[in-house]
Amino acid sequence: MSKHEDQRPLDAEPEFNRFIDAAVSRRGFLRGAGAAGTAAFFAASPVAQAVAGAMDSKLIGFKAIAASTSDTINVPAGYKADVLISWGDPIFRNAPAFSQKSNSAAQERQFGDNNDGMTFFPLSDNRAVLAVNNEYTNNEYLYPHQGKSITADDARKSQAAHGVSIVELEKKDGKWQVNLDGKLNRRITAFTEMEMTGPAAGHDLLKTKADSTGKKILGTYNNCANGQTPWGTYLTCEENFNGYFAATSPVELSATDKRYGIKDKDWGYDWFKHDKRFDLAHERNEAHRFGWVVEIDPMDPTSTPKKRSALGRFKHENAALTVNNNGHVVVYLGDDERGEHLYKFVSKGKYNPDNQAANRDLLEEGTLYVAKFDGTEGKLDGTGQWLELTWGKNGLTPENGFPDAASVMIFAREAATQVGATTMDRPEWVAVHPGNEYVFCTLTNNKYRGVKESQPLNPANPRTKNPYGHIIRWAPTGGDHTADTFKWDIYVMAGNPEVHPEGLMAGTPNINKENMFNSPDGIGFDKAGRLWIQTDGKYSNKDNFAGMGNNQMLCSDPKTGEIQRFLTGPIACEITG
Repeated sequence: MSKHEDQRPLDAEPEFNRFIDAAVSRRGFLRGAGAAGTAAFFAASPVAQAVAGAMDSKLIGFKAIAASTSDTINVPAGYKADVLISWGDPIFRNAPAFSQKSNSAAQERQFGDNNDGMTFFPLSDNRAVLAVNNEYTNNEYLYPHQGKSITADDARKSQAAHGVSIVELEKKDGKWQVNLDGKLNRRITAFTEMEMTGPAAGHDLLKTKADSTGKKILGTYNNCANGQTPWGTYLTCEENFNGYFAATSPVELSATDKRYGIKDKDWGYDWFKHDKRFDLAHERNEAHRFGWVVEIDPMDPTSTPKKRSALGRFKHENAALTVNNNGHVVVYLGDDERGEHLYKFVSKGKYNPDNQAANRDLLEEGTLYVAKFDGTEGKLDGTGQWLELTWGKNGLTPENGFPDAASVMIFAREAATQVGATTMDRPEWVAVHPGNEYVFCTLTNNKYRGVKESQPLNPANPRTKNPYGHIIRWAPTGGDHTADTFKWDIYVMAGNPEVHPEGLMAGTPNINKENMFNSPDGIGFDKAGRLWIQTDGKYSNKDNFAGMGNNQMLCSDPKTGEIQRFLTGPIACEITG
């Protein structure tokens, strides 16, 4: 977890009217389901029925804890939380201890800042490797001057605090700790050399003054969530890359720049003043080299990370990978911005469990799809289809601004719009159930839903302004993740029934005053099939968010819909991982 004010701020809380949404009311939906209660709600959908048939209930097994506003970590009785590692801690034996006055050389050998997604790779009962994303930095903590006068080394230090930290762990006396002598310890930063692969590799839009090949990329940064492959690699996902670009002199911004949030001003990092790559007046193509999924081998510290352009360029949240029953690898991908889309990649090749080396480039070639959700007003379920994002199909042609296959991947957002994908309420993490029957995705919030003409209400995103967020799930047709169609329902709409007794603002029936939360973000299944839900939202504990307290982690039983709070974090702390 990382303690911070989210760099993707939710704007000052608007005034929300207490209303019964015109599309569907909480009571009205329950009447349509046939009874008033959580059990009826979870019996109503074909997806829910499939889930119920695939799972055992009574999974949770702990006593829920209350919401908290304390500046501490709280867990249920019988559990204990320990600090494993913090920003600035050494990850090598000869690295210096944390100091706010340290330079970039020190930070390159220390644990990075503001954790997000991470993966635990076990090596034995007492040894493991942990790969952790370091999403961004806070200037007020990174520098003694709080970012008021950023020098060239300050900018390099910031770049070194971004990226990924890979550390070996060992268990001693029943407690995990960092092994400073670990041979696999590594920092991957905004300056680490990487290879671009897939259809965009070598394209003119990826060529720069410093790299005429369009294949040699320096760095990864704003690494949000993650994924892992069955062949043992780590997937780190580049999200808000746009906030690091600016211009030292006036530049003309294109429609595609604006779609990706590229402006002539950055978010205060000042990299562009000291690293010409990020100066739009000097280099117009560098921004095309970010917004990708990066594959890293955590077991080889000398390996070159690979940017997988076949998975599309957008503001990636995580990469949820599963091996389909026919051997093809399927990766589900969310684009974390209001009104953006949900994607699926299907590999051309097939996974070979007997030859892991042969799997290493399965993410280099395949087909990218984007989701279209269909449904009926007044219901919280429906059907959907995956629309193919292949050059020459579905209007992805030169006449519509796509001159070649690479341009479809580089401008995947515009391709999604061209084919008619559904705009979503910030698709964040996706998680595939270990039984492979169904998939969940968090839609964290969207102040523009039903307000902007480009983001009208739709069955999968039915709540105006959606301050609380919701979780959607789907089951692929025939259990085949490569199928073009699926059935979906809304698993939970977060809400506040204490403030809004009626309507969708109250949430679905599995929300009550004991388990309220907002802005679901990270999700993941354990081997038993429990769904763990983490939040990154409003912690004011007042007005629309009264009674919710700090960000939290909850546990849910997908069969019954029961949700209980397991952990609460310190003030201003996103719960993630």
